[in-house]
Amino acid sequence: MNEITYKLQNQKIAPLLMSYAIPAVIGTMVNALYHIINRIFIGQAVGALAISGLTLTFPILMFLQAFGMLIGAGSATRVSIFLGRKENSRAENVLGNAFTLTFILSFLTIIPSMLFMEELLVLFGGSEQTIPYAKDYLYISIPGNLLAALSFGFNAIMRASGYPRKAMTYMVLGGVLNVVLDWLFIFVFDWGVKGAAWATIFSMSVTSILVLRHFYGNESIIRFKKIYYKPNRQIMLSIFTIGMSPFAMQLAGSLVNVIMNQSLKEHGGDLAIGANGIISSIGLLLVMLIMGITQGMQPIVGFNYGAGNQARVKETFRFVIIAATIITSIGASCSLLFPEWIARAFTIDAELINISANGLRISLSVFFVVGSQIVISQFFQSIGVAWKAMFLSLSRQCLYLIPAILILPKFYGLNGVWMASPFSDVLAAVSAWLFLWHHLKTQR
Repeated sequence: MNEITYKLQNQKIAPLLMSYAIPAVIGTMVNALYHIINRIFIGQAVGALAISGLTLTFPILMFLQAFGMLIGAGSATRVSIFLGRKENSRAENVLGNAFTLTFILSFLTIIPSMLFMEELLVLFGGSEQTIPYAKDYLYISIPGNLLAALSFGFNAIMRASGYPRKAMTYMVLGGVLNVVLDWLFIFVFDWGVKGAAWATIFSMSVTSILVLRHFYGNESIIRFKKIYYKPNRQIMLSIFTIGMSPFAMQLAGSLVNVIMNQSLKEHGGDLAIGANGIISSIGLLLVMLIMGITQGMQPIVGFNYGAGNQARVKETFRFVIIAATIITSIGASCSLLFPEWIARAFTIDAELINISANGLRISLSVFFVVGSQIVISQFFQSIGVAWKAMFLSLSRQCLYLIPAILILPKFYGLNGVWMASPFSDVLAAVSAWLFLWHHLKTQR
């Protein structure tokens, strides 16, 4: 039994969870900051309409990133479960297939996104004022999505295979580099929106090289091997079944952004779309913080579930759900008490600040319930119950949020668009707790 296996199986849950969660949190926060720093710098240096243009890119980028999450999340979970069962060769088979799939799916998604970019941006609520900013960003970011998929996907596998600190270090390095290059390209070179895109691509390239190098070295418990690059139907299916939950959630998020932008354009205009970009940034920051904690939970739960140690699985889950609820409660409180301060970090435009502050107060008013909903969904993913994880991931977006966006603005205008989020948050949380109650009842 190696040191990593011993810790996952025997170390006290609190310090073990901290050792995995802290690096994962830093990694996911760096991921969030890639996007948020871009928006802050662009809003301050280029203007309010540039934020709106950048917001138009969300559906396309989320669509592309969904395939990276499909491979990364599915592979990471399968690797940790196979390691828990001491099936290292199968874990390496997953690693090799994940590498091949990343290139195949990137090729199949990047080309159509480039070809139909103009039509998509019009569909997403773009105008003559905002589409040029979006195109400047996407012409660079879309081809670079391959680097993002390699960087984040294999970072998750590195963390799941027992190297959370190293995974964190690489993500932090990429994040710091992105901030420095953002400042250099936007403020010094005056490249505007294109500068933000190039900063992200350069940072991702460095991170992806470092992460892939790890799996070629002797230090890693699993390594790239030529025999496992060839697509294996059974392995690919095992990746897809687990990764389908975050994949579907990301696709649903892309669809929600399309419908949201159209409704915002109708009821509030271009600046309302920009305000949603600011609100989404705050929501992303909080959600990625929780996702980091759940990623720290994943290898512990996956390993011990595979090993049949249910007591450690439940204890880990309790720690994580309490932490997530505290975080979302703090986020909701700050958005209710200090919305203008938050908006001013992104823009100096008075009208955009007012629209954003009002949207923050309403949209995040019940955000404290979101933490438990995310944790429960990720818990089911970690133990391999893919259909429950997928349903809970999709319930907020498709069953509750989309209908609310379509109905509430007819009665409340722009405020109705903002009200759709708290409405769906409450219903999604109730659904998650009902699923958990049923799962625990059947496990007795």
